[in-house]
Amino acid sequence: MTAPASFSEILQRLRAETRPYHDALEQNSFNQELTVGTLTQEATKRFLAKMYGFLQPYEAQLRQHPFPFAWDVEHRSRAHLILEDLHAEAPSLPLCPSMPPLHTWSQLLGAMYVVEGSTLGGQVITRQLAKAGIPMRTYFSGYGAQTGPMWKSFCHLLSEAATETNQDEIVQSASRTFQHLEAWLNQP
Repeated sequence: MTAPASFSEILQRLRAETRPYHDALEQNSFNQELTVGTLTQEATKRFLAKMYGFLQPYEAQLRQHPFPFAWDVEHRSRAHLILEDLHAEAPSLPLCPSMPPLHTWSQLLGAMYVVEGSTLGGQVITRQLAKAGIPMRTYFSGYGAQTGPMWKSFCHLLSEAATETNQDEIVQSASRTFQHLEAWLNQP
């Protein structure tokens, strides 16, 4: 059995090695408009529809794999919250045709790092949407008051699952997830 990587080692690697992809993702038009205070309800709808198109196939892949109970994968599924925000039916929204590979445990962990991490940024976005009077905040609210504890729980589980032999694949998967999401969000 391979020894687990240290808690901080995998998280430090993920933060450092995915930073360029994270930064590129944050340059999307939704975030730019949010930053300068020109975000509209229509732009928020477009962004949420795109996020649904990525999250729905991602979550479908997660459900195909057996996760230990502690991962609480069903609770971590959030695509349905976008449907609530948009008052939309799932078939009416386009799905991302090019998802990152999500076949191995390590690939799933890397992708989960990206999606779970987005709940933290969602907290900031929720406050900015409220200031702008844009009501579509259910998805961005993440897990509400439990967002911080859910992130800490995920980080703990990730650090336990990361080993010296699977860290590279976890980091590669997180990088690919950022890249695929960024490409999808920037498609017209």
